Amino acid sequence: MIFGQLLSRSSSKKSLASHAALAVALIAGTAVGVTALEAPAHAQKKKKKKKEDKPSYTEAFVAAYTPLSNQTNEGVDPSILTAAVPGLQAVMESADDQMAGGNLIYSIGQKASDRAMQLTGVETMLSSGKVPQANFASYNFLAGQLAYNLNEYSRSRGHVLNAIAAGYTENDPEAIVAETYFSEENHVEGLNYLSGIIQQRIDAGQTVNDDWVKRGLAVAYNNDMLSEARQFSLLYVDQFPSESSWGDAIAVVLNTSNFEYPEILDLLRLARRTDTMRDPNMFLEYIEAADARRNPSEVIKIIDMGYASGKLERSNGFVADSRSQAQARLAADERDLPALGRDARRGGAQLRTVMAAGNAYLSYDRPEEAEEFYAKAAAMPGANADLTLTRLGIAQLDQGKHTEAQATFAKVTGARKTITDLYSVWAG
Repeated sequence: MIFGQLLSRSSSKKSLASHAALAVALIAGTAVGVTALEAPAHAQKKKKKKKEDKPSYTEAFVAAYTPLSNQTNEGVDPSILTAAVPGLQAVMESADDQMAGGNLIYSIGQKASDRAMQLTGVETMLSSGKVPQANFASYNFLAGQLAYNLNEYSRSRGHVLNAIAAGYTENDPEAIVAETYFSEENHVEGLNYLSGIIQQRIDAGQTVNDDWVKRGLAVAYNNDMLSEARQFSLLYVDQFPSESSWGDAIAVVLNTSNFEYPEILDLLRLARRTDTMRDPNMFLEYIEAADARRNPSEVIKIIDMGYASGKLERSNGFVADSRSQAQARLAADERDLPALGRDARRGGAQLRTVMAAGNAYLSYDRPEEAEEFYAKAAAMPGANADLTLTRLGIAQLDQGKHTEAQATFAKVTGARKTITDLYSVWAG
C-alpha cells in the first residue's frame, strides 16, 4: 500500500511513567522522616496504649542508632552517614529496630541522593510490619517508584501492585505497573494488564485515562502486534472520539491489515466520512481503490477534496490523469445508472448486476437505492456476505439509520470485521 506509517518508531520510548522521578521527589519529602526512638505519632493507637504496645528496641540497636541519628540531624557529610549504615543494619533484631532503622536509612539515602539506599530504608520499614495501615499504600508506592528508577522492574511492580491493592489511586499507579512490563520488553503481559484495567474502568463507569489508551496503541503498533494495535485503535475512538483519534485508528487498521482494494476503499470511505483524510497518500490510496473507470463520480469528489484541502498537488500526473479518466466516463456512467437500477430490480437479475447497482448508487451518494440493492444481494446465493453487509451498513449509516447500521455491521466476520467495528463505533 502507498500509505505511510502512522507512528514514528522514536515515539515508542515515550513512557506513561515518565513522571516517576518527579513523583518520587514530591513524595519523598513527606512520606517518612527521621524520628526519635519511638513509634511515629500517627502509628500510635488512639485508645490508651497498653504496656506491650510500646516499641521494643534492642540495646545494640539503640547504641548504633542514637549517634547516627544525631549526626544525620546535624548535617554530617552524607558519605560518613552512608558508611555507618551497614553497622546499623547488622544490629537490627526486633520489628521496632527495623521500623526506626529503616526510617533513618531512608533519610540518609535522601541526604546522599542515593535511591538504592532510600529503597532499602522503605523496604526495611515495610518488612518490619510496623508501617501504619494508613501509610502502607503510599510507602509501597514510594518503594515501587524508587525501584522503577533503579531499573528494578519486577521489584517495582510488586510494590506498586501492593499499593493498588491497599487502595492507592494517586499518580496513576497502574501506569507504572504497565511500564514495568514494557521496560522488560514483555509487551504481551503489559498490554494485557493495560487493556484489563481500562476495561475494568469502563465496566465500572469510571473515567479512562487517555494516555493509557494511546500508550497501549503505540506499544502495540511499534512492536508489530497487529491484533492488539487494532484493539487499542478501536478503544481509542470509542472512548476519545476526535479528529486525531479517528485519523490514527483508521491509519493503524490500514497499515496493519493486508487488505485488497475493495477493503481499502471501504476503510477510506470511513476516513472521508469522519473528515480524517489527513495525508496525501490517503488520497492517492483512495483514488486507486475507487478506480476512475468504476467509480468516476467518487474519484472526482475525492480528488477535488484533496485539491481543496491542499493535500493533493495539481502537478501530480497520476491524480490529473485519474481525474481526466473519471471526467470522460462520468456522463455515460450517469446516463446508464437508471437502466442499471431497473435491471437490478428484475426478478431474474443476476447477483453481479445487483451488486453493480448497489456499488454504483453508493458511489453516487444515493444510499436509499444502494441499501435496496445490497439487501437484495445479501439474500442471493453466492454473495460475498462480508463485503455486501459492509456496504449495506454504510448505505444505512448514510441515511441516518444508526441502529440498523450497527446491527448490519455486527454480522460481518473475517478480515472486514476490523473495518465494520470502526464503522459501528462511528454509527454509535
